[in-house]
Amino acid sequence: MTTFVDRVELHVAAGNGGHGCASVHREKFKPLGGPDGGNGGRGGDVILTVDQSVTTLLEYHHSPHRKATNGKPGEGGNRSGKDGQDLVLPVPDGTVVLDKAGNVLADLVGHGTSYVAAQGGRGGLGNAALASARRKAPGFALLGEPGDLQDVQLELKTVADVALVGYPSAGKSSLISVLSAAKPKIADYPFTTLVPNLGVVTAGSTVYTVADVPGLIPGASQGKGLGLEFLRHVERCSVLVHVLDTATLESERDPLSDLDVIEAELREYGGLDNRPRIVVLNKIDVPDGKDLAEMVRPDLEARGYRVFEVSAVAHTGLKELSFALAELVAKARAARPKEEATRIVIRPKAVDDAGFTVTREEDGLFRVRGEKPERWVRQTDFNNDEAVGYLADRLNRLGVEERLVKAGARGGDGVAIGPEDNAVVFDWEPSVTAGAEMLGRRGEDHRFEAPRPAAQRRRDREAERDEAQQEFDGFEPF
Repeated sequence: MTTFVDRVELHVAAGNGGHGCASVHREKFKPLGGPDGGNGGRGGDVILTVDQSVTTLLEYHHSPHRKATNGKPGEGGNRSGKDGQDLVLPVPDGTVVLDKAGNVLADLVGHGTSYVAAQGGRGGLGNAALASARRKAPGFALLGEPGDLQDVQLELKTVADVALVGYPSAGKSSLISVLSAAKPKIADYPFTTLVPNLGVVTAGSTVYTVADVPGLIPGASQGKGLGLEFLRHVERCSVLVHVLDTATLESERDPLSDLDVIEAELREYGGLDNRPRIVVLNKIDVPDGKDLAEMVRPDLEARGYRVFEVSAVAHTGLKELSFALAELVAKARAARPKEEATRIVIRPKAVDDAGFTVTREEDGLFRVRGEKPERWVRQTDFNNDEAVGYLADRLNRLGVEERLVKAGARGGDGVAIGPEDNAVVFDWEPSVTAGAEMLGRRGEDHRFEAPRPAAQRRRDREAERDEAQQEFDGFEPF
């Protein structure tokens, strides 16, 4: 049964926004109470947050589909819908969030660090919020926006100062068990360690963490054995420790060849050349191991390595090793750039940025892309003519029609708003959307207007009579 998972694919869905409400206030002796539809609630976000108590991605391996709650629709009486509840997903420290293409979206390091993986949809406005001096009684409301749907990859890269690397059964688990309070599984057969183990070491005033990475073998960087699955766990480490077995029973192996193989795999993996190295000759409690360590030590020092002869069983040389590691960790921490105070970078839009684009495709279709037009289309109830008229007004005020004209669009041409897989397509008619003369009066209710003087009412009636007479005089019978 899987007990450690450090890479999963997570399918997250934010909550949808609640629909706005179209309602009219009704009360005895107040027949013209006006619109009182409330706004819809916001959909819940899906948030990834670092939690120190979580050490594996196992939970998301078994349940990769997660969804936040939807916002509630608005109600009459100016009652707004309840916002959806955010879904907070705890992840281990050192989790990297990537998209399908492998691009890094977030690197979550440090307790409490969070990233919004999926944004909840906005709630739709009710007709009370849509009322204006010209549109006093809207008979429609805006729909809530759908929440984001995202497929992300989560990769865990262990956050540690020191990484112990080496062949299987080189004694890495034994070493971390005596340097720290960690209790990894220890046995006399290869690949005992199947998951990275972390231990905390105190050397003087320096406290640092050590990671025991599962054993590497030739070809690990190409996926052989377990190495490739766990090489990513050494990327964050400041110091690499080569644990070499001086008492191996395999005749074709020796500490120098083991070191060359592991270094070749680290170079093949890439990105680790600038990490300081220390060589640990382990198992010197064995007589043959002590003799071999003394033989190879000059060669290792000639290569520029600091060499420590230790025995995890006899607890020999551990103090010197722990303080040497503490010294390197302290230097690495001091070399890191100091964290600057959080800065807010403001990038204003260009003065000629209309917020949308109009392009003509090969088949003659005109496609409109932009945050506002696409959002307005998603929020429109196309079963309501008044809502469609409101959309036409908004698009016209934004300048969509003017851009269509400049792009060469004519009446009857197809226009699509949105991406190819989810667009609203219609036949463009400039006479309808331009200025929205016909649609612009939707939602007006003259009962809310102040009474007109008698003389003005008489002049209006006479003008209507003259207009009707002109239409009748111009009528030609068949």
